[in-house]
Amino acid sequence: MDEILDLALTVDDPRWEEAIPVLDALTDRVVRTALDMAGEQDPVEVSVVLSSDSAVQALNRDYRGKDKPTNVLSFASRDQDMPVLPGEPEVLGDIIVAFETTQAEAVEQEKSFSDHFTHLLVHGTLHLLGFDHQDGDEAEEMEALEVEILARLGISDPYADGEVVAVDDDR
Repeated sequence: MDEILDLALTVDDPRWEEAIPVLDALTDRVVRTALDMAGEQDPVEVSVVLSSDSAVQALNRDYRGKDKPTNVLSFASRDQDMPVLPGEPEVLGDIIVAFETTQAEAVEQEKSFSDHFTHLLVHGTLHLLGFDHQDGDEAEEMEALEVEILARLGISDPYADGEVVAVDDDR
């Protein structure tokens, strides 16, 4: 396999395609850029599901015990003890993004829907790679990398004004 990324994009809610006409290309570019800037060099497979608040709420309840929607969920599959078959990409995991929450946060934060979606997708991709924000040092490292990746994608620093940006996936 020559490609670094095997991306499986599923659009469960048609509002995503209405909001971002170039959804396939944007998703591919964002995930590739995040992988590259995080130093991932081996071929990987990532699944991105663009869904609704109700679907994300069900996943959040069933897998995290939190019965509320959230903007993005990441389910990492990377297992350092599991060998990758020769010629096959490593399965990194799944990223699920909720339309209504993403839209509401974009309005609240006065940014475009596309820019906020891009930030959430970068955030979710970094979680698949093992980045976390459970303590201050981890959060600083992850946020700094997010800012670098977003800058490469032409998006300004979402943390610049010191305001806490709602990326409440917890993982």
